[in-house]
Amino acid sequence: MLTQWRLRRQAREVIVEPLRAFLRAESAGGIVLLGAAVVALVWANSRASGGYQALWDTELTLGTGPLAPSHDLRGWVNDGLMVLFFFVIGLEIKRELVTGELRELRVAALPALAAVGGVVLPAAVFFGIVGTGDGAAGWGIPVATDIAFAIGVLAVLGSRIPTGVKVFLVSVAIVDDIIAIGIIAVFYTDSIALGWLGAAAAGLLLVLVLRRFGVSAIWPYAIVGLAIWYATDFSGVHATIAGVALGLLTPARPFRGREVLDQLERRLHGVTAFAVVPLFALANAGVDLRGGVLADAAGSRLAWGVAAGLLVGKTLGIGLVTVLAHRSGVASLPAGMASRQVWGVAALAGIGFTVSLFIAELAFADPVLVDRAKVGIFAGSGASAALGVTLLLLATRRPTPASGSRARG
Repeated sequence: MLTQWRLRRQAREVIVEPLRAFLRAESAGGIVLLGAAVVALVWANSRASGGYQALWDTELTLGTGPLAPSHDLRGWVNDGLMVLFFFVIGLEIKRELVTGELRELRVAALPALAAVGGVVLPAAVFFGIVGTGDGAAGWGIPVATDIAFAIGVLAVLGSRIPTGVKVFLVSVAIVDDIIAIGIIAVFYTDSIALGWLGAAAAGLLLVLVLRRFGVSAIWPYAIVGLAIWYATDFSGVHATIAGVALGLLTPARPFRGREVLDQLERRLHGVTAFAVVPLFALANAGVDLRGGVLADAAGSRLAWGVAAGLLVGKTLGIGLVTVLAHRSGVASLPAGMASRQVWGVAALAGIGFTVSLFIAELAFADPVLVDRAKVGIFAGSGASAALGVTLLLLATRRPTPASGSRARG
């Protein structure tokens, strides 16, 4: 009995509590993220819109000479601060793979298969609408899921949504993030400077050497991590990949008596959820919708391809694969989740705001195409949120006594 109690307590500390903390941070962060996006849209469509563009187009160079990193302010947010966001994603992936929901093959199989369906079908829907024209490079935009927004929407529904639904959504979104990161690394890298890439790889190797010699203090890794970011930034591979790699190298189990991953996640999750990601939204969600931009987007295959990819592709891709895998016995739904709730979760996964905006900035150099893609992201994410809420409310609605008696009769 005592051993079982200790095992349950250990499982609660290692799995349940980190998940609850994650959900709380993501729920509140989703609200802040929405507020930042609204501020950006209002600002970009106000009389002060010129100031909005001028602010984020301001060039900032750190140091002097050809090796000094230089970006505009939007670039520093996207290529610099967002490294912290992707580092936290790397930490979450590592935790889920080692001690979380994805550690057991049978449990991990369902969100993994669902996420693949939620990547392949949105891309297919996108290509079916856009074809191979100017907007074809944006095929990766509708494959992403925004965990913060999706969990924030679930939080609005309150306790009527069982924990199993939230666990499934988070698991799908994390696998989705893994795939999206791979897409960014492979398909949205223009040219590679092998020397700088080798320097970044050497930095990652140094991290492993520090671990091998038992260095548990965080500051040496922070210095090496900064050097890895610098080398990656010059390598041609997007610098945020360095954040993911460092997160995956972080030990998920106690290291020399320290819960390194948990400590880093607690310190950085709030920073990314309440500062970095909202700042990213403020810098990237400000689309000037005046002057016929909405009409232009309404007639654009790119905007429709992104919106339909998120709404139709995600819902059908995740929903169909999940239902087929569950009914065939290949994988099981999380405890407490009913099969009728699958479609609501699948629709919520179509909220692709943060990473979708990120990929849109990488996919296109033409501001017109970027704006069309962003309008599609707003439309598809908003429609997915509305559909997801509706389907989950219908799935969790309890029958009235009268309707129950009629059903029995």
